[in-house]
Amino acid sequence: MRTETIYLAGGCFWGTQHYLDLLYGVQQTEVGYANGNTANPSYEDVKHRGTGHAETVKVVFDADAITLTDLLEQFFHAINPVSVNQQGEDKGVQYRTGVYYEDPSQEPVIRAALAKLQESYTEPLAVECLPLQAFYRAEEYHQDYLVKNPTGYCHLSPALFAAAQKWRREGK
Repeated sequence: MRTETIYLAGGCFWGTQHYLDLLYGVQQTEVGYANGNTANPSYEDVKHRGTGHAETVKVVFDADAITLTDLLEQFFHAINPVSVNQQGEDKGVQYRTGVYYEDPSQEPVIRAALAKLQESYTEPLAVECLPLQAFYRAEEYHQDYLVKNPTGYCHLSPALFAAAQKWRREGK
């Protein structure tokens, strides 16, 4: 198994993590705060104190089972890529969309996936493609939130989760 790591910001990280966990080839996820302007922010800091962080999911995946291109394509199903600082009813800088990388060799793959996605839209994409500046793990109660709270709030459609589960069962 050849693992890679990518950081995906897709609005509220509860649903984004749950969705990504269902994808074939995803080995591990963790929610946190990325690319802001303070160290070790709390949820309250991010939500109310303008730290500039994005709610982000750290994704460790088996690159032999799912390519970065395929992972991004699936991620794009879970976001509105032209919405600025908003996904669903969640509004604010912390709900922006982005793909953050530590490995510079991933940048051309990300940019190519975004260029392909742009072909489906007349509006410009609002998805950031940036190096990861910093990632701070969110509080424990945020980790696997929808597993712990199956009826908890989520901006994503249950149909999206069902599609991811089907995709995983089929080994794709």
